[in-house]
Amino acid sequence: MNHYRDHNPAATVGWVRVARRFSNVVSPPVIFAILALALSWYELGFWDGLLWAAVYGFWVSLAPILFVLYLLQTGRISDLHMNTSKERRWPYVASVFGAVIAFIFVLIFNGPDLLLCLSIFSIIELATLSIITNFWMISIHATSISAATVIVGLVFGLVPALLLMPLDILVAWVRLYLRRHTWAQVVAGLTLGLASVYITTLFGCFG
Repeated sequence: MNHYRDHNPAATVGWVRVARRFSNVVSPPVIFAILALALSWYELGFWDGLLWAAVYGFWVSLAPILFVLYLLQTGRISDLHMNTSKERRWPYVASVFGAVIAFIFVLIFNGPDLLLCLSIFSIIELATLSIITNFWMISIHATSISAATVIVGLVFGLVPALLLMPLDILVAWVRLYLRRHTWAQVVAGLTLGLASVYITTLFGCFG
């Protein structure tokens, strides 16, 4: 693959800067923190939903981000986007661990069923990504946005899912534009997102 357009964040200007910032905003932890909030509110209402979304968001989104920031601060990784498979290995392990803890919390303390399903999905998706990333830089951005779109469609209906589909296209284009991934890695990411949701539905989820 060619050098990343945003290899040096301090030097990025124009559309490269816009694309990089957009890519940060629609990062997988952000996407699933928002999705967890929407699902929890849908099932429990505002305050209870907010509390459970915070539990999921901490373990699946915030804790892994803090771990990545620690790795970045200590020089163990070179970039927030983690440029190599080796750099991504331990953050994925930490994310799987966080998803398992979230699942246990929701299960033991009778949290919302939709959040239990989202935790199951997170374990499946992240465990699969942690295996693939050992030998291939599949796009987790593409995986996450495609999965989120399908989950929204299953829970909230076709129209909200259709409204999200342009975001899928934009995320895929940005990852290609920044040269963070190849076409194959982006398409594989989109496909893995769909497959992960399908496997989760076999557990009776999102139906």
